[in-house]
Amino acid sequence: MAGRSVPRWRATARELPERSAARELRLVAADSYAGWEEVYRDNVGWIFGLMYEKTGNRPDAEDLTAEVFSSALPPLRLSAGRPEVRGYLRATARTVLAAHWRRRLGREITCIPDDLAEAAPEPAPGTRAAERAAALLAALPDRYRRILDLRFLQGMSVREAAEVLGISVTNAKVLQHRALRAAARVEAGGGS
Repeated sequence: MAGRSVPRWRATARELPERSAARELRLVAADSYAGWEEVYRDNVGWIFGLMYEKTGNRPDAEDLTAEVFSSALPPLRLSAGRPEVRGYLRATARTVLAAHWRRRLGREITCIPDDLAEAAPEPAPGTRAAERAAALLAALPDRYRRILDLRFLQGMSVREAAEVLGISVTNAKVLQHRALRAAARVEAGGGS
């Protein structure tokens, strides 16, 4: 019996107090997240809603939401406060959305509500940009021209534009998507 060794589970149990004392403790702010799952659960709803509003279809919104989290989580610090995490996720969502539209239409079309204060002023009538926009809209069918005018020139939400046009919000999103694609074709020289 003198040569018997102590079973491993007992040795581990004895070492436990030493190991726990050696653990590194860190201070976590009261407004920070406890884990990655909490970051996801707390933010997935508004990110998906934003992506759905900007793309108008569920599959793209789901893909873009997943892309936001897969891009943002590796560099994100859990010790950051909730407002910082949300700000970082919003910036990541802006980048992911811009890349999406660049892939889809060959150009960046991104406007997230916090960006409105930072937006460049509208070109004055008679400038080259205003002339190009007017020519582009003139080349589109009336329904496409109307939805783009309401959404981007008059600054209405999708819901407001749908009410003006007398259509459902879903139909307005589809109409906007098709109008943007047609506008991109016209701009590229392919016609509407």
